[in-house]
This record gives sequence, C-alpha cells and structure tokens, in this order.
Amino acid sequence: MARVVLKLGGRVAAGAAAQALALYDAGDEVVVVHGAGPQITAEMEARGIEPSFVGGRRVTTPEVLEVVRASLAAVNAEVCAALGPLACGLAGDEIGLQAEPVPELGLVGVPVPCAPAAVLAALADGKVPVIAPLAAGPLNVNADEAAAALAVGIGADRIEFVTDVPGVLLGDEVMGQIAADDADRMLDAGRFEGGIVPKLVAAVRAARGGVQAEIGVTRVVA
Repeated sequence: MARVVLKLGGRVAAGAAAQALALYDAGDEVVVVHGAGPQITAEMEARGIEPSFVGGRRVTTPEVLEVVRASLAAVNAEVCAALGPLACGLAGDEIGLQAEPVPELGLVGVPVPCAPAAVLAALADGKVPVIAPLAAGPLNVNADEAAAALAVGIGADRIEFVTDVPGVLLGDEVMGQIAADDADRMLDAGRFEGGIVPKLVAAVRAARGGVQAEIGVTRVVA
C-alpha cells in the first residue's frame, strides 16, 4: 500500500476522480488537493475585479480571497460529488494547513510541510480527503505548492500532478525524467513558462522532501 497525493488542476479536477478511485481500489491511501485557477479568473472577471501585481506576482486582497474561497469551495464540491461517499471535503485553512506569510502580496503565503490531524483521521477512516488549498490565516496559497508541502508533511510515498498536458515538455519532446538540480537551472534560465512552472517548482520541493514526484509521465528526482 502506498500513500499518494493527487494534485488536480482546476480544469481537470472533477474529471480526474476516476484516477483517484483507481488508486484507492488498488489499495492505496489517496489524498486529493485541487486548484481552481480557471474558475477564479472567470469569477474575478464576472465581478469586475482587476488583478494587481507586485513584481509580477498577483496580490490577494480580502475581496480576491473571497473569490478564491468561493471558487475552491465549488470545485471541492464537484470533486467530492464525483468521488462519491469515499470523499471527505476539507478546507485547508480550517484544518490547519500552514504557510509563511508574504505580506507584500497581501493575504498570500508559501506553504510549509505539515500533517493536519483531519487528513490523517480521514485516511485512517478509509476516506479520500479532498482539500481546498487555503492556509491558516486565512492565506491564499499556490495549489501545487500546497500539495507538495502536504505530501512531505504526511510522509506520502508519491505525488502526482494531474494536468491537461502529458508531462514536462522541452521543445516538442516530453521528458521522461528530470533531476531537481537540472530543473532548478532550467527554471532559472527561463526554459519553461506558464502553468508548468509552479508544478515543476513544487515537484522539486516534494522530491527533495523524500516524495516521488510525477508530472504526467515525467518523473522529477532529487
């Protein structure tokens, strides 16, 4: 039996429930952490909220945090509905997910490893925790980073980043494996862009924390 964290992007969250159920049916303990990026963007546009940035990074105001919370709650409910009675929906800030505040970005934090009692209790009860990534504060945190920190904190064997791309692309080629040090160098050199960047950063942190990390078919190794 393995303990596996599945990070689901907002675009694939509900549809990826079958993957979680397959792991569970194979005897693994499964924890799901999901994002809600597209939903947050759409809701901010609908409410007429203009994003603000500091050094290229998005600022979270109380108004934005309200949108984030509502969007995450909606995705959480969708994923739980797709999983059925096995699901145990949890809000990260309510169960004590921890993060270091980043005051210059408003209500934002960088997740740190932790092992919330509610997650461990759900696993012990044979459930699949489905976690909306907010941190105590409350603070808005990156969902990929939250999943990696949780995976390290609970001693997961593996973390899988489920996304709508096959893996880490270098040019037109999907990489089968990338070393953490190589990933750092390539990230610093700007070789990657877009949504793969936070996933790769998070996968590197997980790998260095002793967790096998996979982005699609790409393994990230320490």
